Amino acid sequence: MAISPFRIYDIASTFLQHSLHLTSTLHFYARSKNEYSHGIIYVRRLSMNLNDYLLNKHLLLVDDEQELLDMVVSILNEYGFYNITTAKSIKDAIEATQKLRPELAILDVMLPDGNGFELMKQIKQYSDCPILFLTACGEDEDKFKGFGLGADDYIVKPFLPKELTFRIMAILRRSYKSENPIVKLKNSQIDFSSAQVIKNNEHIQLTAKEYDLLSALYRNAGCIVTIDALCEATWGANPFGYENSLMAHIRRIREKIELNPSQPVSLITVKGLGYKLIVE
Repeated sequence: MAISPFRIYDIASTFLQHSLHLTSTLHFYARSKNEYSHGIIYVRRLSMNLNDYLLNKHLLLVDDEQELLDMVVSILNEYGFYNITTAKSIKDAIEATQKLRPELAILDVMLPDGNGFELMKQIKQYSDCPILFLTACGEDEDKFKGFGLGADDYIVKPFLPKELTFRIMAILRRSYKSENPIVKLKNSQIDFSSAQVIKNNEHIQLTAKEYDLLSALYRNAGCIVTIDALCEATWGANPFGYENSLMAHIRRIREKIELNPSQPVSLITVKGLGYKLIVE
């Protein structure tokens, strides 16, 4: 049965938590097919860890085999990546690069309308994002060509899921290690490295709870995060009874990030469901 875009499911499943190595309630979000290919359901992890910033990077996955796309997306979801766009041709990949500005591209070499080496050259015209080849073309000549063009890594199919995720994280650490996560909103910016909001050239300090809430919302930017999920991310594994405190913190956050807190444009209430952070 088809899942409507943006319909939310909160699932507390011991079996799924065990199989996906998660320790908190799972929150499933169905995104619009117009935004992400194939209507993929993305798994979100709300617990804080050192890799959250890298896990939020936007990945572009290009392969003409649907089964392979689905498998790789599943592997990446399990590790914690959820911001993934898929494409099955050079044409679609270039369109995605121009519109969405991915921060890592994972390319097959053999594509229906050309090859991954040519695609890499075209991507580099629009973006300086790192490139990882994931392909069945395992000849030394192919590897040398990929690295010669400036690829950051080259993995030959079949591959081990852990090897893929570890190599992706290694590329992201090298590429973005000196980058501070500054998030642009409509009328302000959030500097997570200093826990401050910058609005009208004024630096406004965030409290610890405000920081936790904004971190959870940013990791799920553009999607609804339920009230229970936000309470859990901020107050721990037993979040019940914190709804009023959550509303008070949301009000104070809006006073810091919005020009008109009574008419928010960045931190939106979705009645009966939760909240959504809109980033630029």
